[in-house]
Amino acid sequence: MSQAAVPNTEVLSGEFVNLRPLRPEDAALTLDWRTAQRARFLNAGAASVEQQAAWIASRPASEYNYIIELKNGHPVGMLSLVGIDRANRHGEPGRFLIGDEAATQGVPAAVEAMKLLYELAFDRLGLLRVCGIIAANNTLMIKWQKYLGMKEEGRLRKHLCQKDGSFEDAVYLGMLDDEYRKNALPRMKVLIAAARQAAK
Repeated sequence: MSQAAVPNTEVLSGEFVNLRPLRPEDAALTLDWRTAQRARFLNAGAASVEQQAAWIASRPASEYNYIIELKNGHPVGMLSLVGIDRANRHGEPGRFLIGDEAATQGVPAAVEAMKLLYELAFDRLGLLRVCGIIAANNTLMIKWQKYLGMKEEGRLRKHLCQKDGSFEDAVYLGMLDDEYRKNALPRMKVLIAAARQAAK
């Protein structure tokens, strides 16, 4: 497996969607997505377009932050690979959100976006493990991530402060390189093939 650095300016191309690097010009759109009800489980972020643009501009080169675009260039969501530890060969998928759900009807945007990110993590960066936390009350995301191959590894009690000031447990999920190849990748390919067949 290659462990060569992948430029953060590179677009990751799929059959139905592309992952293109997040830019400060995306501030208004991503802030709109983040403040919508469907993003209620994301961490509290910027309060203005200017703050959002500054946050995007401040992202370190060690992070891979993307806008999920349909093949016609229409942006529908965002996704990142952060916390990359090259010595211990692990990283964290995160900041995942489909912001324009209506535009993705009949398109396996979420599945293919995750597939492209996992290809970056495992095939191109040579990571052995991806892992991270999800708020325990975000049951749909936990269920979806487990379906795609993540395994629950533990629970962090009262780990996340919610927007209303309450504290919520976090579920810790992880997936190893061999689990990705044996379980997750075939499952994602089946889902993408089904969407391809349905589109004919």
